[in-house]
Formats: sequence, structure tokens, C-alpha cells
Amino acid sequence: MNLPDPQAIANAWMSQMSDPGQWQSWFTTAPAVEAHPLAAMMQDVGAHIKPDATERLKHDYLNDFAALWQEFVSGKTPAVGDRRFASPAWQGNPLTAFNAAAYLLNAKFLNAMVDTVEATPQQKQKIRFAVQQIVDAMSPANFLATNPEAQQKLIETKGESLTKGLANMLADMNKGHISLSDESAFEVGRNLAMTEGTVVYETPLFQLIQYTPKTATVNQTPLLMVPPCINKFYILDLQPENSLVRYAVEQGNTVFLISWSNPDKSLAHTTWDDYVDKGVINAIRAVQDISGQKKLNMFGFCVGGTIVSTALAVLAARGEQVANSLTLLTTFLDFNDTGVLDVFVDETQVALREQQLKDGGLMPGRDLASTFSSLRPNDLVWNYVQSNYLKGNDPAAFDLLFWNSDSTNLPGPMFCWYLRNTYLENKLKTGELVVAGECVDLSKIDAPAFIYGSREDHIVPWPSAYDSLSILNPGKGQANRFVLGASGHIAGVINSPVKNKRNYWTNDGGKAGSADAWFDGATEVAGSWWPEWAAFLNQHGGKKVKPKAKPGNAKYQPIEPAPGRYVKVKAD
Repeated sequence: MNLPDPQAIANAWMSQMSDPGQWQSWFTTAPAVEAHPLAAMMQDVGAHIKPDATERLKHDYLNDFAALWQEFVSGKTPAVGDRRFASPAWQGNPLTAFNAAAYLLNAKFLNAMVDTVEATPQQKQKIRFAVQQIVDAMSPANFLATNPEAQQKLIETKGESLTKGLANMLADMNKGHISLSDESAFEVGRNLAMTEGTVVYETPLFQLIQYTPKTATVNQTPLLMVPPCINKFYILDLQPENSLVRYAVEQGNTVFLISWSNPDKSLAHTTWDDYVDKGVINAIRAVQDISGQKKLNMFGFCVGGTIVSTALAVLAARGEQVANSLTLLTTFLDFNDTGVLDVFVDETQVALREQQLKDGGLMPGRDLASTFSSLRPNDLVWNYVQSNYLKGNDPAAFDLLFWNSDSTNLPGPMFCWYLRNTYLENKLKTGELVVAGECVDLSKIDAPAFIYGSREDHIVPWPSAYDSLSILNPGKGQANRFVLGASGHIAGVINSPVKNKRNYWTNDGGKAGSADAWFDGATEVAGSWWPEWAAFLNQHGGKKVKPKAKPGNAKYQPIEPAPGRYVKVKAD
């Protein structure tokens, strides 16, 4: 049998990559040249690469590839530092190590190409995002033919891993999403969302849960928690050891929480105004009535924080100051820098959504889930393709990832208003918006604020969360606190003291100005930031009183035990 000559293959590759026509196809859409898809994408956004940059890329790539090839033919295994290729199956075989190293070299070239693109920052970010999606998808770890770990398991199991992997893939196709966790291991109300409480009020839009006190005395000022409506509330109440809701109760607070409806066609015309007025403001009235307190400690997480801040501004415009304090976790008020999400929001995309949904309809939860997964494809897509499908493994039981797959729909009119007025036009902070009949001026909210950001947050970049300090309480900045936690959008927030993991930063030395200046003067503290928040709530909780013996009151009668029905409704 005639085997291919490796040197001949390398020479052919080097010859092809030295051909100016090949490089021109990457960077031009001239009629005489068959353009590469990336060239067409750059033309669509009006971007280009200067000829001298092209020559430099070509020179660097050919030199790097020649060095890699010489290393390989000399019998030396290429060094591969990427964790995707860290196992002995990749590192122990010179050919598979070379395959991984060649992939990483190509990825380096593509990213270097993006760095040299002449385009606006937003256009460049879109190109970078698209290129990174291609790079991640084309990893040799994602294909059975080029994944030595999957091949090794196929041999060891005598083909059983392939059979099991195909079964996993077919099951996921029926479910409509990749299984990130053992979904049979969890059930909301059985081993998730277990904190004891009672639903005391409900509308088609939400249920209001009042949690059972766990201390002999409680702060007189109740806490109303508003979670994001894009996800289900039990991210704040996973299991007892990592439940922020339970922690707040155990710190001596009377806790109420909004459990948003998972919208169906009956809510297809629901607006942002409805979430503010018929949602948060309605819940505030119920908590005031049940507790007998005019002022509440208000809490918002992610878009829940944006909604609750809007509601407080609406009430301020009506002459009511109902917040004794305001807690915002990973929340945008200023949408000037929305990070990688900016690639999904421009006039064309928003106008398309408005055409589809503005006058009624639902934004499917599966589409939202796919968008968020694309922000971290190696962690939330390809890792599970490799493990579940190529290797036939069953996903482990992981409460946070189970929640991540439990998606929710959004009403089209609400979603479109949110995209245009915040992400696209950033009008919330300027006082230009009218919501529920009132001009929204966030600076009119008269309440001390506890603002939290996560350092590695890819959804709400922490400097954007920090910028809320300059919007809230102008002239009373000393009343506000900012705390920066480690990790990302979710893992940074759900960091219980029980685990004693990670760290956080504080800087209480006065007004720091910019986010960078704040961080430069900050102190790093080991462990969970939750006790900092508990101390803030205690400071603004009023006097200690005996908790009420029963949930609700004569007007707001108990309906059912927590977590209620709404959180268990699955998106279509």
C-alpha cells in the first residue's frame, strides 16, 4: 500500500498558503476572486484589511507553520497548552498533538486577522464574535474522526460509547436542547426552590411568595426580591446550602419574592409598562399591605434590577418614595457598554424583531437560551457535544446547569421595547422615557444602594454595573456601596458563605471616580460577599420585631405553598 508522503503534504500546503490568490480570497470580494465567507462578512459591514497587514499576517503564519512542521518531522511532540487538549490521549501521540497545535495556530491566525480589520468598534466586535464561533466549532475535539479521547473510549467499550452517544443526541433532539445536567436528578419544589413559604397573591403576570421567618426577631422593614423575568427565580433558591433567599431569611429578614409567569399566548401582548406597573408596583402594594410598612428594602437581579429601578422611578414621579434601600445585582442602568451582547443588537436586528413581535407574540425561551449559550460555546455547547455524544457519557447532576436549561418565554412587545430603549438607544438613564404614564428619572430614587458586579461577567460587564453609582443618589454618593465579586454573571452571585469559595473586592475609601480607579484602590477579601449584603440590609432594616405568626392577611390569603405553580411551567 502506498502511504502519503508527509513532506509532500507539507510542501503542498506551504505552496498553497504562499499563493497570493489564496490570501486575496480571504480579504477581498473582487469579482475575479472567489471570496472566502469571512471576506463577504467584512464587506457586509464595510470593513477591510490593509495590504501591508495582510502581508504581515501571511509572513507570520508561514513562519509559525514551518516551525511547527519542522518540530513534528524531527520527532518532537508539539507543546499544546489549551485545556481541551490536555489529556494523555492528545499529548501522548505526536500526530494528535500536531493536529491540535495546527488548529491552535489557525485559530491564532484568524484572531490576528480580526485585530487588523479596519472597522468601527461595533463592526469589529461582530466580526470577532463570528470568527470565534467558527474557531470554536472547528476544534478537532468536536469530531469523532479527530478526537483521540473519543476514539480510545470507542475501542475500550467495544462501540458502546458510540451507541450511547447517538442515543443521547437523539434524546436531546427530542427535547430541543443539549443536556447540560442530569435532568432526572432535580425537580422544582422537591430538591430545588425548597425554602419554606407561601404564595399569598397572584395575577396572570406573577405570583408573590412570602417566606416563613426562621429567626426569633426580624427586621421591621421587609425585603422584596425581584428576579429576572428572562429566567426562573429559583436561581436565587437552588438548594439550602446555596440559596440566597434562604440566607436572607436566616439573617432575620421578612422576605417576599416575585415569581414571574412563564408567558403563553394569553400574555403575548404584555408590555414593559405592564411588568413595571402591574408587576413590581402591584407587588409593592401587596407587601406594604401585608407588612404594614410603607417602605421596603428592594432587590433586583439582572433585568429584574432594571425593572425594579424603573418602578421606583415611576413611583418617585408620583411623589412616592417606597424604597428604604435598593440592592442591584449584575444590573444595567446605563447601557453604554453592553459587552459581547452588543453583537446581537443593532437597528436592523431590532427592527426585525419589532416587525415580528412588537404587536403581539412570544420571544421563545429556546431562542434566548441559544443566544446566551453562544456567548460561551466551549463551556455550554461543545464541551457537552464531546462528552455526551462523542464519548457517550451521561451529564452529571448540577443544579445551576439544570436551571440554565429551564428556559422562559418573553412577551414580544415587552422584549422589543427593552431592546430598543435600553440596549440600542440607552434612554433609561437620560430621563427620556415615559413608563406607566410617568417620566422615568432614576436620579429621583431616594434610597441608599448596594450595587454588585461580577468581575468576569460576560452579560453585564462589571464597569457597567459600577456606573449605576453615578446615576443613583446624586449628591448622596456616600450612601451607596459597590462590591465586586469573582467569577461570572451567575456563579459570582451564587457564592454562599457555606462553600467558602472565591473572593470579592471592596473600596469604601470615598468616591473613586472610574471603575478602574475604584479597582486600583480596592481591597481583596477571601470568601463570599453575602455577609456584606446582609450587613447592608441590617443597617437599613429598622428595629427588630417579632415575626408575624401567619403569612398574608385578611386581604391576601394563602393560595399554595412555595415555590408555587408558575415556576414549574415549562416553555413551549
